[in-house]
Amino acid sequence: PASDLAAIGIGLPGPVEFETGRPVSPPIMPGWDGFDVPGRLQRDFDVPVLVDNDVNIMALGERKTAWQDVDELMFVKVATGIGAGIIAGGRLQRGAQGTAGDLGHVRVPGGPDTPCACGNEGCLEAVASGPALARRLGVDVDSAAGGPEHKASKVIAQRLRDGDLETVRLVREAGRHLGSVLASCVSLINPSVIVVGGSVSQAGEHLLAGIREVVYTRSLPLATKHLRIVTSTAGARAGVLGAAALATDHALSPGAIEAAGRAPRRSA
Repeated sequence: PASDLAAIGIGLPGPVEFETGRPVSPPIMPGWDGFDVPGRLQRDFDVPVLVDNDVNIMALGERKTAWQDVDELMFVKVATGIGAGIIAGGRLQRGAQGTAGDLGHVRVPGGPDTPCACGNEGCLEAVASGPALARRLGVDVDSAAGGPEHKASKVIAQRLRDGDLETVRLVREAGRHLGSVLASCVSLINPSVIVVGGSVSQAGEHLLAGIREVVYTRSLPLATKHLRIVTSTAGARAGVLGAAALATDHALSPGAIEAAGRAPRRSA
């Protein structure tokens, strides 16, 4: 029942201004720029609505699931888009306007000049996302039922299980592209753990092998001495767990509890 709700947490696949909960020019969500997501939900639910980038909430969910004692963590989602949730000092880092961790639109050093949905060329998302890999394998993902992400992940996973050498090569190449961008991140923020999630993480060790190859080669030995690069433990539930954590942390914060104590009791 709505009367039992304390807060709602939501993740959106694009940049989000956390203070307002509004998406900001999301490249893969045309028409959603500036949409008042909290306001729309509060027409039906009279509770706080917290909206964040989906990778941020996946990072929260993964940490709650498997890495509660780790204060320096990056969660990298590889799916239709590519992004990272950054936890530093035990706190999620969103940046000034909520775009921290937008790895998908970082240019791959020495990579191909593939056009990207953001309008630039050579972005990580354009060469290493699930749909990008599927298209290079000759698979039509744009008209697929369930969306391009679902079709791409299924095709890639099946071809890897079949031992298709071209798929193995492309997945490892995508891992190296990811690694070339993540190596800079390792130098900048020095995480203890990099967790790789999202639908393309089903490629497992082939993707991780490419990432590790470049990160451990290009980063300083001190930065990688204890660095772990692993696949997600929470898997497909990371986002739901993170959204719940976002809502719970807000509902149990001192300010929210004090406000609830001052508010008149709602009728059942």
